[in-house]
Amino acid sequence: MAIAKILLRLDVAKFTGIRHLSTKPRFGLLFDIDGVIVRGKKVLQPVRESFKRLQGDNGKFRVPTLFVTNSGNSLCSQKAANLSEWIGFEVAESQVVLAHTPLQMFDYLHDKQVLISGQGPITEIARELGFNKTVTVDELARNFPCLDYVNVKKRNPICGPVDPNFPRIEGIVLLSEPVNWETPLQLMVDLLVTNGMPTGLSAAIPYPHIPVLACNMDLLWVSEAPIPRYGHGAFLLCLESLYRKVTGKDITYSALVGKPSEITYYHANRMLVNHARSIGIENVDTIYAIGDNINTDVFGANLYDKYLSRYESGEGTRSRSLEKLLGKNMKSPSAKACISILVETGVHQRDSKFIPDHSPRDFLPVEDGLCKPAFIVKDVGQAINLAFKEEKFE
Repeated sequence: MAIAKILLRLDVAKFTGIRHLSTKPRFGLLFDIDGVIVRGKKVLQPVRESFKRLQGDNGKFRVPTLFVTNSGNSLCSQKAANLSEWIGFEVAESQVVLAHTPLQMFDYLHDKQVLISGQGPITEIARELGFNKTVTVDELARNFPCLDYVNVKKRNPICGPVDPNFPRIEGIVLLSEPVNWETPLQLMVDLLVTNGMPTGLSAAIPYPHIPVLACNMDLLWVSEAPIPRYGHGAFLLCLESLYRKVTGKDITYSALVGKPSEITYYHANRMLVNHARSIGIENVDTIYAIGDNINTDVFGANLYDKYLSRYESGEGTRSRSLEKLLGKNMKSPSAKACISILVETGVHQRDSKFIPDHSPRDFLPVEDGLCKPAFIVKDVGQAINLAFKEEKFE
């Protein structure tokens, strides 16, 4: 589908006699970070030299570029600062899409009392996203001491809420995996089966439960360790399994954001156009999405490419996820295609029998072709070269 669009463009160029190289790019680049730019804290070998091709004479980007990661334990400003150091020139905060960034669009929950979970400055992250009333897992545990009962040394018979004015929780926002899992798993299930006020069970368990927003479905990711490590998707799998065992029902997410969800690529598309215009380029026709994970980077790019094809044919407004999540706020996407490029410096290893699968139940029905990259290359340098070659750009 995506490759056909590229071939068609090249055939048109040949037919019309247009053989010269483009002076202004009509394409944009989306880079994953872990396994593409860095591995843990180590910058991968080809990165600095390769990114010089994207730098103009003024020291800034000359090609519309975004960094889209499922990481969610920092502010965008901090990640932009890290990226600037890694690639050797300035990356703006507006060029960074973290797993939770699309939650800015979910304003119907911004004034609700929500439990937030994750690592890093989660209260600041939630506030930056627009959530005005937040409670952390630690704050919840302090108000309901007798519920935090797995660790024998922490057991406390005092029931809560300790603060008589403690508010009912109206939603759960899962930003990233927590450090210790037993307390969040227990207390989140407690909230789901008590409609947000865990003082006791009612005769009937509420269903549907309070809203749950989750960021980053990666089961595995790569760091300095020689074997991929558990990601937030592993925590979600545990939460879902426990809830199902206790209630006999499935957790229903109000939204799953981060790769491979369509909404993350849709949001990145809009931000990519903003970056293009900031460097004097009016639009982005083709997006090249570069990542190391078939089940997130490739699957997500191909899923968005399929959405763009449907939109071009007049069927785009029937996209279940985007229409449901954004409603009237959904604007026309600018791109015509999203091309997936898989690099072999992270999760994916050629001929490996180790399959780092995400939970396909999030995106049923799953088609085999969605997990197949348009291109496979060795590293990020070759990915950039490939995009330039396909676009006849130097």
